Amino acid sequence: MSSIREYGIIPISTDMVADAIGEYRSPADRISRLARRGDLIRLQRGLFVVAPELSGQTLSRELIANHLYGPSYVSFESALSYHGIIPERVHMVRSSTFRRSRQVETPLGVFQYTTVPENYYPIGITQMLYEEENYSFLMASPEKAICDLIICTSGLRIQSERAMREYLYEDMRMDFDDLERIDTGIIEQCIEHGRKRRELRYLLNVLQNE
Repeated sequence: MSSIREYGIIPISTDMVADAIGEYRSPADRISRLARRGDLIRLQRGLFVVAPELSGQTLSRELIANHLYGPSYVSFESALSYHGIIPERVHMVRSSTFRRSRQVETPLGVFQYTTVPENYYPIGITQMLYEEENYSFLMASPEKAICDLIICTSGLRIQSERAMREYLYEDMRMDFDDLERIDTGIIEQCIEHGRKRRELRYLLNVLQNE
């Protein structure tokens, strides 16, 4: 059991669990018992995470999101909440991928993946590193998360800079404590490679003129 505990909060495959538990006549039965007992949490077929009661660490849903379906990075309201841009705590973890859109339901909540253009995908991805816990995950920068939200929200049509300002500050209740830290270069790259270029141009102009 100690070898399983050493994986901490990093999701692990069935083969990794089997290697950790050692020689058993039926590793699958042993893994099933560990899951029923609550030592392992089954995220989806072939993927587990050690229960926090056993690992002694708090689970990261952002890290789990990266492992459930990829390539992907946490984005949309999930990233904006994480960065402190919107006040709401988001329950569903939303991510971007250049693969087919998908939704995964797990004991730890719902994870949603939305398709973005492949050449747009790598722009503005940040690696969030937690050295003490020895893990990291990929997340959109605040600028990329806003762009993802704008280009992927069905039916969202913003016709002016005024409408964009209302969307950011009234509808989404975004709070940019330090606008000087906003990297408008990321938005410019998104305009070049993404969809809804007019709306993204409104976004750029609003943030540059605040």
